[in-house]
Amino acid sequence: MTDKAKTQSILDGFKLNWMNLRDAETGRILWQSTDDLSSPGSEHEARVPRRILKCRSVSREINFYSKEHMDKFRLEQRVLFKGQPLEEWYFEFGFVIPDSTNTWQSIIEAAPESQMMPANALSGNVVIETVFFDGDAEVSRSKVRVYYI
Repeated sequence: MTDKAKTQSILDGFKLNWMNLRDAETGRILWQSTDDLSSPGSEHEARVPRRILKCRSVSREINFYSKEHMDKFRLEQRVLFKGQPLEEWYFEFGFVIPDSTNTWQSIIEAAPESQMMPANALSGNVVIETVFFDGDAEVSRSKVRVYYI
């Protein structure tokens, strides 16, 4: 199987089942979705409570299914404000067993409060671009526009 065919097979067999964001200190769920936000081709939307911006750290938990095995599953995220890069995050999951459902939790540390922008300035102007990889091979690229409510 060619690299392109393998990558397409991984994408065809990949589904983000659900995702949530929690206050990492209390464990309280602040936002959750069952939309497949990993689907490429269109910009998704997320309506997130503005109080999430007050958290010192946020736990992101994603649950996904993969029909194919992956040796080095990882993702890179870029936070764009009005199209300009604001932050970049890198996360590694590792080996994914074929035909498996997995839950992946990551902690995201907040910027110091003095560097935080207000929710009304961010709302609708922030897009989180997520690129899913198996090793160096790009599997999927998706975008989510964030509205703070």
